[in-house]
Amino acid sequence: MTGFGIRLAEAKANRGPLCLGIDPHPELLRSWQLPATADGLAKFCDICVEAFAGFAVVKPQVAFFESYGAAGFAVLEHTIAALRDVGVLVLADAKRGDIGTTMAAYAQAWAGDSPLAADAVTASPYLGFGSLRPLLETAVAHDRGVFVLAATSNPEGGTVQRATFDGRTVAQLVVDQAAVVNRSAHPPGPGYVGVVLGATVFEAPDVSALGGPVLVPGVGAQGGRPEALGGLGGAAPDQLLPAVAREVLRAGPNVSDLRAAGERMRDAVSYLATR
Repeated sequence: MTGFGIRLAEAKANRGPLCLGIDPHPELLRSWQLPATADGLAKFCDICVEAFAGFAVVKPQVAFFESYGAAGFAVLEHTIAALRDVGVLVLADAKRGDIGTTMAAYAQAWAGDSPLAADAVTASPYLGFGSLRPLLETAVAHDRGVFVLAATSNPEGGTVQRATFDGRTVAQLVVDQAAVVNRSAHPPGPGYVGVVLGATVFEAPDVSALGGPVLVPGVGAQGGRPEALGGLGGAAPDQLLPAVAREVLRAGPNVSDLRAAGERMRDAVSYLATR
């Protein structure tokens, strides 16, 4: 299999620079006239798979599946497989982070040979960037990607992420360590380690030397303006991967309406497809 960085670049070039979220919040299920049960979850995801088949990347929010226990994980496994069957890259928004053998087990679940393993996974570095080593090693061995939280939009995040050490913010340290991993990757090319920068983040770290993609959640309903993302963190336009969920999902449950909402958002960020 081709490395994740190359697969992502090709998907964005062919299908547009947008990541669509599958966030089956109970209130959203009800607005789609679906029960907040595992069966309702499955129907919600089937609609999303059909509507999002023509897009580059889809990001299921793992927490909304976990809340249904084993039945929810079964739906997630089915959804990941169905998205892949229609050629969509899957980014599992799991935000896992731990140490030692526990992190190694998470790595096998989300980046190894598990039915839950996706093309890429989000991860938290806030037990130390080195704690991610088992995940990074597993991901590169299986041609998968990792998006590491760097600077998030939530106000509470700043107390940690904008703290300074050795003259750099913690968020910048995360970006710089991800860049080191990308520079050491073989074969050379687009890096498999990306970072997460919230669309409304205050004082974004410099990602110009990252050598990998930048996931930008929070576009649309959460306040991020699609036309205002250019230059975030010093990123090249084609480095950015805007992510939107609620702004598009509230157009459902009709498949055509949902697809059209996604296409409108894809058009709004299409300027990021060129340097």
